[in-house]
Amino acid sequence: MTTNVQPSGQPAWPTLSGLPTPVKVLLSSILLSLALSMVGALGQVLVHDIIPTFFLADGMPQDSMKTSENGSPKQAKPTGARGDLFGDEAMVPTELQPKSILTNEQFIWTLRWTHIHLFGMCMIFILLGVVTVFLDISVAARNWLIALPFVGVVVDIAAMWLKAFVSPAFFWLHIPGGGLFAGIFVFIFFRAMGEMWSAHDNRSRRSKSN
Repeated sequence: MTTNVQPSGQPAWPTLSGLPTPVKVLLSSILLSLALSMVGALGQVLVHDIIPTFFLADGMPQDSMKTSENGSPKQAKPTGARGDLFGDEAMVPTELQPKSILTNEQFIWTLRWTHIHLFGMCMIFILLGVVTVFLDISVAARNWLIALPFVGVVVDIAAMWLKAFVSPAFFWLHIPGGGLFAGIFVFIFFRAMGEMWSAHDNRSRRSKSN
């Protein structure tokens, strides 16, 4: 039974199951593309945080052995390669950091990361919100599913700034922030795919039987 039924005399709100097949193909392609983006984001977390933190026990990157000018191997200084999870060093050594925050390399990197991350993730959830609008669920549920991913992105970005300039312990804010928008994405992905193509297959079988 649909939950998008309007009072008598008003047009029913369109749902994914009732959309034309070309629209379903478009929305499915968007969802699959966004899923690939989310997998890439998960890979970045694994490579940048999880693997350096838990699998490089000595805290040194695998390419820490470099060759000096005369050809003999030399060991590079530790660069805080244990990932953000337990990292307690700034990206730039303290003695090399400029006094002005506007020219601080950590500040510039974080600002650039925020710019890219905010635009990219917001575009993902704008497109995801378009799909959510047509889900066959209550209006209140759709409202929450549209708004909460943006809240998760803000928490995720706040974690980056706090762990860079306050304490590395703020890394743990990535878990509720990233978990919020990742969990909602997974729910919407499977819910939308089920509504579009399961209902479509059922109608196709009924039409053929008639």
